[in-house]
Amino acid sequence: MNTATRKEKDSLGSVEVPADAYYGAQTARAVENYPISGMRAQAELIRALGMVKAAAAMANKDLGLLEPHRADAIVRAAQEVIDGRWNHAFVVDVFQAGAGVSLHMNTNEVIANRSNELLGAELGSYQHIHPNDHVNYGQSTNDVFPTAMRLATLLALENLYPVLDGLAGSFAAKAKEFDGILKSGRTHMQDAVPIRLGQEFAAYGVAVRKAQEAIRRASDSLRELGLGGSAVGTGINTHPDYREKAIAHLARISGQRLTPAADMRWAMQSNACMAEVSGSLRALALEIIRISNDLRLLSSGPNTGLAEISLPSLQPGSSIMPAKINPVMPELAAMVSFQVVGNDAATALAVQAGQLELNVMMPAMAHNTLQSIAILTNMLRQLDCRCVAGITANAKRCEFYAQSTVSLATALNPYIGYAKAAEIVKESVASGRSIIEIAREKKLLSEAEIAQILDPRRMTEPQPPLEATRQRDTVARTKA
Repeated sequence: MNTATRKEKDSLGSVEVPADAYYGAQTARAVENYPISGMRAQAELIRALGMVKAAAAMANKDLGLLEPHRADAIVRAAQEVIDGRWNHAFVVDVFQAGAGVSLHMNTNEVIANRSNELLGAELGSYQHIHPNDHVNYGQSTNDVFPTAMRLATLLALENLYPVLDGLAGSFAAKAKEFDGILKSGRTHMQDAVPIRLGQEFAAYGVAVRKAQEAIRRASDSLRELGLGGSAVGTGINTHPDYREKAIAHLARISGQRLTPAADMRWAMQSNACMAEVSGSLRALALEIIRISNDLRLLSSGPNTGLAEISLPSLQPGSSIMPAKINPVMPELAAMVSFQVVGNDAATALAVQAGQLELNVMMPAMAHNTLQSIAILTNMLRQLDCRCVAGITANAKRCEFYAQSTVSLATALNPYIGYAKAAEIVKESVASGRSIIEIAREKKLLSEAEIAQILDPRRMTEPQPPLEATRQRDTVARTKA
């Protein structure tokens, strides 16, 4: 282990920094001050910070505020940060000083040291490029960090969307595969009228699509940036054209549609956009919890549960019960989703905690939201390929429940009326015999009518009035 150090100075005095470190004095202080979680900034946030620094250097070069050789070296070093080459040099804990000052200075120092190295100088010398004077020219943590946080979230979401497309597609494929399988619906956890298994799975796919649409709508609020606002949103120490140029460069570098905020003060004071996105992720998590609970119920058994579907067998489920298989992927999905709900609560508290010209709780917002996106992306990918795609239906069990549900009597209403149907339900509950069996015994239905009643399409789709209904209503009116 290399224990050699170099001495650097900041406004507080001298600091010992590892000799081969690309960070500097302020980062070294942060490492000593915040040994909290052992977690470091997500790759998307580091990447976004690199993009902001490159865009700022380009804008300042365009405006003649940074010499070309300095700007070019900064852009080159920032590109290496964007490419992930120096992720190991970002050593500040995610729980750190307010506003993200420590992580921002970590970025400035890494880019400055690498720029100096590219220009032939030693690490820590800042001979050609200084972290504050050059890399951070015309910038402040207060406009850089919220810009990077918003951009990082947009970039991370680009990984989530294809996974949601895949999961929704898998549910839709299962909906087609299971379309002809009739089963009992359940409301209040009690027998309800029949439904097709395919209809249940189609609804799961729609839920995922709707959640994705909500996330996309919420993410649009991230595109309005306060970069150029500097310390308090007034643009102090920036050129009048800087913000437009910097954000144009940032949009090009990132491939994202980005615009300057209509009011830079608002963009610095308010982080409501992070609450919107986090809230939309929470809504997705709640849907996934609900769906995963359904999958666990539908696959419960195999002998003493519903057992209407079978999930892929992925691993032994017990250290003591032989051959037990558990629904591990839906269990994982629920646990990850619980974490997302918790992250949203922490983000909400951080978003409301701003005072006056700045909300200093941005590191918590960034960490929680980016973690939610990452774990949802990874979990949903696994849920799709290792669970949903391999689900099979137990058609015989579904058919048994479809014919056993007492709410099948609802389908008899158009034929025999509500009162007689209710009597059959009571007898079915008391005797354990099926609704159809009792109706057949009482000769209340013909075999043709029974076949029509049990037709999956007729039972599970809106239908025009039945001839039997019209005849019964005519008899009733005649008797009246």
